[in-house]
Amino acid sequence: MKKLLVDYYRCPERYDDFRIAGELPADTGYFRFGEDTVCYGQTSSGLSAKTATCNLDDVLEETQLKEGTCLLPLDPKQVVDNLRRERYLPNLHNEKRSSGKALIRALYYQVRPLLPVSVRKHLQRFYLRGWDEVPFPSWPVDRTVDRFHEKLLALTLQAHSLDRVPFVWFWPNGYMSSAVMTHDVETATGRDFCSSLMDTDDSFQIKSSFQLIPEKRYIISEDFLRSIREREFEVCVHGLCHDGHLFRNHDEFLRRAARINQYAKEWSALGFRSPVLYRNLDWYEALDFSYDMSVPNVAHLDPQKGGCCTVMPYFINNILEIPLTTTQDYTLFNILDDYSMKLWKTQLELIMAEHGLISFNIHPDYIIRKRASHTYNTLLEYLAELRSDRQVWIALPREVNTWWRQRSQMKLILKNGDWRIEGPGSDQARVAYAMLDGDVVVYEIEGRRTQRSKSTFNTRLEAVPR
Repeated sequence: MKKLLVDYYRCPERYDDFRIAGELPADTGYFRFGEDTVCYGQTSSGLSAKTATCNLDDVLEETQLKEGTCLLPLDPKQVVDNLRRERYLPNLHNEKRSSGKALIRALYYQVRPLLPVSVRKHLQRFYLRGWDEVPFPSWPVDRTVDRFHEKLLALTLQAHSLDRVPFVWFWPNGYMSSAVMTHDVETATGRDFCSSLMDTDDSFQIKSSFQLIPEKRYIISEDFLRSIREREFEVCVHGLCHDGHLFRNHDEFLRRAARINQYAKEWSALGFRSPVLYRNLDWYEALDFSYDMSVPNVAHLDPQKGGCCTVMPYFINNILEIPLTTTQDYTLFNILDDYSMKLWKTQLELIMAEHGLISFNIHPDYIIRKRASHTYNTLLEYLAELRSDRQVWIALPREVNTWWRQRSQMKLILKNGDWRIEGPGSDQARVAYAMLDGDVVVYEIEGRRTQRSKSTFNTRLEAVPR
């Protein structure tokens, strides 16, 4: 079985001993692993539901702890992969109108270039009606994958009768969380505003990435690309032509992926984001990128539903996924009609409670007007405060990619009674410890106890037989 805790925490392998108790049935469905953790997969208890709207059975009580081994009524790798790769989607809403929605989407993209935002937003609100009634993933931030790992870690602490488990801290130099600012450029107007946007970002000492559309929407000159790079911002590829058809079928995707990869090579671009966040992670092997930024944490307000249910980067084979963990500016301003910081601040607090990645997508096309520009400046000011007051590492996506790849190769070695980290980049890494504080998994780094959210671990585990 894949070492899930090692991959997530970079802890010693001996603390990552999980086995499946019993035979897993053919049926796949939803169930709970504790009160606050919805899973999708197979369970040996046979207790699963076809939709997330049902009263889900809790299979946590089926877990057994024996001589340092955790016997689980599920395959933890399967559960995590199903969530991160959105494999729960076919049964998520029991959707019967998928073909009809595909036709509506095709018609919409034919006329979209002719529609101003004032018209588009009303069509999109109608399309997205009922979004606030979707039970899973959890709005406004879903941390299911992260809580699932915490529960596994808590089981390990109990199975081995440990006070704490060492691991490699999530971020370099002891930062508590990380944040990235990204800008999808959709129109020629947005392209022409990029220089002013870089001035704004620079005024808060925040560097960002610009996702550019290679074909049809606007002309991208070498001088324009150079103007971004010379200011130490980042260039990424944003699909091919932003027509909604990139993932229409596999043959079309492969044809376009070859051209997208060529632009990545010409631009020396490491990162990719799909337009409108359309995606099919099972096809990503055709993309020649180091990282992707196309998967939302929770996608209730996106045309393609789902979400990866984690606030941490993760690997899709060789590509690092840097999930989008906050609501996009267009959605906030035009779908929710909200120009305040309330939703963003709520999302940031939830993400920082997991020491996760805060990622924003702010379009230059939609923040030119005074009201939106004021909100964006307020956001940058708030991020700058978090950087100094809450130890948030504000980095370029490529820097997060480099760190996460280095961390994935690091190992903890016990030398002379002390845990040390070995591997490239280990000079920036920090040893941390995970422990139980009542029913809450807490972390300690460099002698500092971190603040965690409540109800990350169900106290009923205390009654699990050893």
